[in-house]
Amino acid sequence: MKTAVVSLKNKLDCFNLKWINYIKGDKYIWAISILLSLVSIVLVYSSSSHLAFAFKQGNTFSFLVKHLIHLGIGFFIMWTLSRVPFKYFFNSSVLIYGLSIIMIIWAISGGETIDGANASRWIRIAGFTFQPSELAKVALFVLLARNLVHFKDKLHSFKQSFFPILGPVILICGLILPSNFSTAAIIFMICFLIMFIGCYSTKSLVALVGIGFVSLWLFYLVVTTYPNISNRLATWIARIEAFSNENSEGNYQVNHAKTAIARGGAWGQGPGKSVQKYFLPQSSSDFVYAVIIEEYGSIGGLFVIILYLILLFRVLRIASKSDDDFAILMAIGLGFSIISQAFINMAVAVNLLPVTGQTLPLISAGGSSVWMTCAAIGLILSISNSIQTQLKNSTEDEEAILN
Repeated sequence: MKTAVVSLKNKLDCFNLKWINYIKGDKYIWAISILLSLVSIVLVYSSSSHLAFAFKQGNTFSFLVKHLIHLGIGFFIMWTLSRVPFKYFFNSSVLIYGLSIIMIIWAISGGETIDGANASRWIRIAGFTFQPSELAKVALFVLLARNLVHFKDKLHSFKQSFFPILGPVILICGLILPSNFSTAAIIFMICFLIMFIGCYSTKSLVALVGIGFVSLWLFYLVVTTYPNISNRLATWIARIEAFSNENSEGNYQVNHAKTAIARGGAWGQGPGKSVQKYFLPQSSSDFVYAVIIEEYGSIGGLFVIILYLILLFRVLRIASKSDDDFAILMAIGLGFSIISQAFINMAVAVNLLPVTGQTLPLISAGGSSVWMTCAAIGLILSISNSIQTQLKNSTEDEEAILN
């Protein structure tokens, strides 16, 4: 009997999950990321049907393979960053920020057109299209967290803190605004949150809001006077008008999203049985949440919301356990960026907000969004890993003293 137990134990040891030791950081965040990616695989395969019939003679497999490649690269980025001590990003954030500026200027001067969208959003690198604004917002949040710590003695003075604190925010938002208002607005709000938590002076925060409104007003005046500068203003106005008027012809996507949600009910139509995905132009990206509800019902939609809320809770828990100001500000900035983008996407799908073009993190198709979301999560995991390592070392020191 004893021999049989030992034999069984040896067999179980063969299945010992030693590979978990290679995963660093908060295991709950890893689990949520994997769950969201699994949801995305099913949804992208299902919702890309209309694109398959339009461009690939009905072959959805090619879209699935492409998405799997994006996820594979993204999780490799996440895994790599999670193993790097977060303090290395303190100074490297300056270089990454500078690189993102160069890439945005590159996109503005000669970008790629994706599905007829504004050409100044994308660039092509090694066969992949990439949206520099996705890299820019991650780099900016890390740089801002760094500068709030590095220049903490100057935070009381608007004049002394303008270039290191406000300058990077104004520059990034100013470059992104002409082609992507929603992304610029999200970046601005998250930066405001980081600065508020980082004890930036109230007068400077009020000044930042004032600068933002004045910049928008000047942009409006310039674009209305010289329409050739940007074609996005008319699009923004049309979206707002369509949102305020249910009978507007500009509500094509929203109306089909409403229909998808109504058809979904509580339990949904079942996997792959969405009908509205054939009518929604962005069913695998901007309006993927509507497809989720149509196929899996309100229960499926609620499940996705709960996953994002758990992710937010874990990020806040990591920030609360850290004793490093840079880590706290970086975790909060990156975490709220992911969650705010997720809830904005879902709010658009259920017609609580005008169409913004924001993707659903880790679920929507799109390389840039997947990679930079994974990068942001990887940085948060890096902080978590450092906390775990610190706790482990302190425990070992205590045991050594007792022995």
